Amino acid sequence: MELFNKPVVSSIGSYLLTRNETIAVAESVTCGLLQAAIGTANDARHFYQGGITAYNVAQKYRHLCVEPVHAMKVNCVSQEVAAEMAINVCKLFCSQWGIGITGYATPVPESGNSVFAFFAIANGGNILVTEKIEPVAADPLDIQLVYVKEILSKLHTCIANPAIQV
Repeated sequence: MELFNKPVVSSIGSYLLTRNETIAVAESVTCGLLQAAIGTANDARHFYQGGITAYNVAQKYRHLCVEPVHAMKVNCVSQEVAAEMAINVCKLFCSQWGIGITGYATPVPESGNSVFAFFAIANGGNILVTEKIEPVAADPLDIQLVYVKEILSKLHTCIANPAIQV
């Protein structure tokens, strides 16, 4: 069973290794699955700085410097929160590249009983992309894997040509 696109992960790793660049991940809704995917790349120890799974506003504020007033208003789920997570995970782990993702894998009242996530990809202190993903899957794990695959695909595009903002 393939949980994510291994050739894409390998290509991301190759680009980072070739450029001597590193990456770190800040996630909540994907519960470490994005970190696990990146960690499977060959020679990940040479480019993967690490990651953090921060599941609530207190931890996002404490470890990722997410602005708490806005975060509390949106239950920690917005483009702004994802962008702050991506930028600040770079600082936390001293990496050039960062990913932030926050959202819902199960419908809850705070989400309007729908599932969606926001993610952001940062490079060199700048946000290259921030998007909303609205999966059609029903199972929470399948939803999380949709998020991971979508982010890896977008990350691959960004890393292959960082001068282009996607």
